Order: sequence, then structure tokens, then C-alpha cells
Amino acid sequence: MKLRYFIASLFVFFTSCGATTKTRPENMENTSKKSFYDFKLKSLDGKEEISFERYRGKKVLLVNVASKCGFTPQYEQLQTLHEKYGDKVTVLGFPANNFGGQEPGTAEEIATFCRKNYGVSFQMFEKISVKGPDQHPLYQWLSKKELNGWNDQAPTWNFCKYLVNEKGELVKFFNSSVNPMGSEILKAIGV
Repeated sequence: MKLRYFIASLFVFFTSCGATTKTRPENMENTSKKSFYDFKLKSLDGKEEISFERYRGKKVLLVNVASKCGFTPQYEQLQTLHEKYGDKVTVLGFPANNFGGQEPGTAEEIATFCRKNYGVSFQMFEKISVKGPDQHPLYQWLSKKELNGWNDQAPTWNFCKYLVNEKGELVKFFNSSVNPMGSEILKAIGV
């Protein structure tokens, strides 16, 4: 188990050393065939299917999250971003177990962990796959240039972030090491 944690830590270190942000080229025409607003996902508790149409006209920050990761404390900063700048950006969390088995919990366990440890009140969705052969269609759209028009960056680890603008266009990718309350994200949301 210690070796697995060590290998996972090395992977995080090396993937964090690369480009931290990718930005959609300015004045780029939207060539995406599918819109961000076309997606629907179940809430974490499974009680509601949420249409992304509800986020029309808002900036949205999508984050693949995990409960047992070195970046897990970012939940606190994501919650602060949600509370302090919820009028500027909507934070959405997507639990995923794609990296190092760091989100093994059930929906109920994830919800309890997030509430108890970080007071998470931003919208969390059902656990999905964000990378690989079973990648959810939302994350295919976020990480395939032929679907979103410009970006080909899939998540490299837990807590990668994608920013969608008020028109439903993907405009930025931030890797795991980018702090949710850091200057890069605050500038991108207009703070």
C-alpha cells in the first residue's frame, strides 16, 4: 500500500510540473457539435437528474474530485469559491475513481465525507469515469478537441478543473495543482 501511495505521489508531482493552464484561443468560433447545455447527470444522491441547461448564462467550474487524494483539501477552497463568488461562478463536483483508486466510496459515503470534513454545499454529481475507455460523455466533450472545438486535455489526476463560460463554451483547463482560490482562477472568473 505504501508503494502504491509513493508511486501515485510521484505521478502527481510529475503531472503537476507541466502546463498548469490551457486557454481557448481568443476570437475562436464555436465549432462544437454538442453544447455544454445538452448534458444531464444525476445528483450525487441519485434523486434528481440535473439538466445543465440550468447553468445557462453562468460561468461553471467543473472539477473531478476524490476523497483520498493529496489534493482533497481543495474541497475547502472550492467551497470558499462557491460561497464567496457564487455570483460569478458555479462550482460542480464529479467524483471519480480513475486515479490511484482514490474515490472508492459509495455516493452516500462521498456525500457524508464532503459535508463532515469540508462543509460542501456546491452541487455534487454521481460518480463517473473521467478518463479511459468508459469515460463519461461529459468528460469526452471536455477533453476531445473534435467535440469541444479546441481542447484535448483529459484530466491528468484528481482535482483538474475546466471552466465553461456564460455561452456554454469550454474556455480553460487548469491542472490539479491550480488552487481554486488562486489568482489564475479568480482572474478567469472576473474577480
